[in-house]
Amino acid sequence: MRKTKARVALSILALTPLFFVYPVHAAEPAESKMQLIKTFTGSLSPKSVAASQSGLVSAHNMMYQHSVTIFDSRSLELITTVKDSVSLSSLGISGFSGTYRGAPVEGAYSPDSQYLYFTNYSMYGKGFTKEGHDVCSPSSGFDTSYLSRINLADYTIDAVYPVGSVPKVVSVSPDNKYILVSNWCSYTVSVISVEKQKLIKTIKIGRYPRGISISSDSKYAYVAEMGGNNIHRIDLADFSKTLIPIGSNPRAIQLSPDDKTLYATLNISGKVVSWNLEKNKIVKSVKTGLAARSLALNGDGTTLFVVNFNSGTMTKLRAADLSIIQSIKVCREPIGVTYDNETDRTWVACYEGSIKVFQN
Repeated sequence: MRKTKARVALSILALTPLFFVYPVHAAEPAESKMQLIKTFTGSLSPKSVAASQSGLVSAHNMMYQHSVTIFDSRSLELITTVKDSVSLSSLGISGFSGTYRGAPVEGAYSPDSQYLYFTNYSMYGKGFTKEGHDVCSPSSGFDTSYLSRINLADYTIDAVYPVGSVPKVVSVSPDNKYILVSNWCSYTVSVISVEKQKLIKTIKIGRYPRGISISSDSKYAYVAEMGGNNIHRIDLADFSKTLIPIGSNPRAIQLSPDDKTLYATLNISGKVVSWNLEKNKIVKSVKTGLAARSLALNGDGTTLFVVNFNSGTMTKLRAADLSIIQSIKVCREPIGVTYDNETDRTWVACYEGSIKVFQN
């Protein structure tokens, strides 16, 4: 779902903390209740948030702000705002001149925390003539786009990679060998080699590929086909596929730390489901709200967090049995969620212009 540009025509110039910041402390038991400790507002229209697990959290602000905002996850202070503008020609992309703007959707950090990759919903500038749309197919003819890379040493965009039309989720394999991008309108996944620094494979998925999760041993990638009923398991050795019939409209997915359980949100039904990968069957499902969207898992795999877009809520779940620990109102249209292991904090992206931080 996309906002109209009129809804975001007004922007506030400063990112303003509204709540007292609690000190960082050791993680509390998984059954503890979340408490709001800070709200960021200002020049934000976050589609997603991502924790580096090394001291950073980033928010990706679409074409409404053309930026990525990066925060210190410990002090809860804004570090910098990176504009999405690039010179494609200076980054090795021939056939372009001048400066081009992107539209950050989702982000993922490299395992060594040197880089942050983000997808661009569309590109804007000379030569790009047909902006992407949420209702589409490969025959729609929307422009293809690019994945951008931020060097976290100096917070500059130092590389871009061609991908498909309307790229959404990006994920980096734990061995830092591959970067995977789901292309919403192309119905594909792009596979980029980190070593070769180029696209090496395009894999057909089906209608509206979105969520991606990669096993801890980097052997398998799981991709949600949001326009269907399946998760596609891709063998990263030969790029062959098998299907997991998880249920209608899967959006976000997470793997347990032992790679035995796959968790997914089913957007239309508002459910979270757990799938046993060894027995190849659903273990449990629970309804968390209206339009279950993004999903986060804490580091030890005991707790799940899901934001329910049309309910305006976030639900905290016990991963073992999907029992609900807490469900709270967070904002209108919560769209993204991430969990920072070191501080035991959950960050929520509110589409209309704020980020909420909760202590667990």
